[in-house]
Amino acid sequence: MLRRQRRIPTAGISLLNRPFSHRKGRLKNMNDSMNDYTSDDYPEYEESSPAANLPLPPHSVEAEQSVLGGLLLENSAWDRIADVVVGEDFYRHEHRIIFRTITALINENRPADVITVQEFLERSDETEAAGGFNYLISLAQNTPSAANIRRYAEIVRERAIMRRLAEVGTEIARNAYNPEGRDAAQLLDEAENKVFQIAESTAKSKQGFLQLPDLLQEVVERIDMLYARDNPDEVTGIATGFVDLDKKTSGLQPGDLIIVAGRPSMGKTAFSLNIAEHVAVEGKLPVAIFSMEMGGAQLVMRMLGSVGRLDQHVLKTGKLQDEHWGRLNEAVIKLSDAPMFIDETAGLTALELRARARRLARQFNGRLGLIVIDYLQLMESSGRTDNRAAALGEISRSLKSLAKELQVPIIALSQLSRSVEQRTDKRPMMSDLRESGAIEQDADLIMFMYRDEYYNPESQMKGLAECIIGKHRNGPVGKIHLTWMGQFTKFDNAAYVPDMAMVEE
Repeated sequence: MLRRQRRIPTAGISLLNRPFSHRKGRLKNMNDSMNDYTSDDYPEYEESSPAANLPLPPHSVEAEQSVLGGLLLENSAWDRIADVVVGEDFYRHEHRIIFRTITALINENRPADVITVQEFLERSDETEAAGGFNYLISLAQNTPSAANIRRYAEIVRERAIMRRLAEVGTEIARNAYNPEGRDAAQLLDEAENKVFQIAESTAKSKQGFLQLPDLLQEVVERIDMLYARDNPDEVTGIATGFVDLDKKTSGLQPGDLIIVAGRPSMGKTAFSLNIAEHVAVEGKLPVAIFSMEMGGAQLVMRMLGSVGRLDQHVLKTGKLQDEHWGRLNEAVIKLSDAPMFIDETAGLTALELRARARRLARQFNGRLGLIVIDYLQLMESSGRTDNRAAALGEISRSLKSLAKELQVPIIALSQLSRSVEQRTDKRPMMSDLRESGAIEQDADLIMFMYRDEYYNPESQMKGLAECIIGKHRNGPVGKIHLTWMGQFTKFDNAAYVPDMAMVEE
């Protein structure tokens, strides 16, 4: 008995030479006609075969043809779709080839019409792969105009995103059935990262120009609010707890990428933790700390010493005296109530860090007070580049993008090159930032930590540290003095003189 048969798309050129899915005449109202191929377009195969039950990936051949036809008719339409669609977004292989060819010609300021595209394809021996000369003619002839080309490009892009989501969904399901030793938490992280990669790839096409009147209104309202403050010295961002620093910066501003740099033992981690403690303990704002160098328990030990003014050696050896227990208990209570979260995963990529920060932000309705990353050079690149400077550039750009997205200040610690040690004056400079090009460019605020007593034991600056502002995109640069209490791993305002009875030997 004969079985009922259906049709799937042919692989040959014959179908391509039938203009626009065998429609007669020019397309009418393509916004209403973006459906996929029907079963009539498919070659015969038996319904009992496994392929009969497989749905086609999301795509719109008509939209792809209209984008290509519009560009062939009107090269100036390129400016309307360049930020929307790329060659890989096209479902049909021949469409990808044609789009890449048109793109290459336009980028060289050469005309891209049926003749020039055909000539280009012949030189690269891709004419047949692109469907042939007749198919190029049909693309141009069956497209009325390029008037709606941006909408067609958006449809192509949307279908490409749907295909990628389907691929990722299949991969997630496959990993769930065959985890290969990974636990559920790891699989969730991987799944979220894959989905975020798709979301990141769509972000650029959603951005556009902002109108000046709207921006003016926003800025004037902010100026008016600042003018009406009772205290003109009040910080407008996130207070650090360091008075002189807050005066220069008006606090850490949401959306800013802040680099804290220094040679080893200068107090980079202690300084950043002190700020994090102030934001979480005093400001009660959520703080995320990504510690790729020290473990979580080690960080908490430092915090207990800093908040409770307890000697680190006493804490590490457990040699507490009676007077220590009260301060330890008080520090534990303060830190227990602080919304502070530590991730001690080593070698995070910018994408992984971004996913975890977003997840934490969602727990607090999108509002984080501060993100601290210790430190930049220990992060891994999401790409495949072997160039460390390029990898760090990718990381710093991603962190700046995350700061803007979540509207949170991000403090990223950075190492300095050994060239500092070669100079007589070992105060750091901008050129000392290791692989500094992209970091220097992306950062809104760069602060260098320096303790003279580390290099000069007889220094008159004993017990003092310098916070050198090397770059401040929206304010003054300069130097701030801080008190350094090494036994507590704590910085304090330079004007503050601690009670000597509280200072252990």
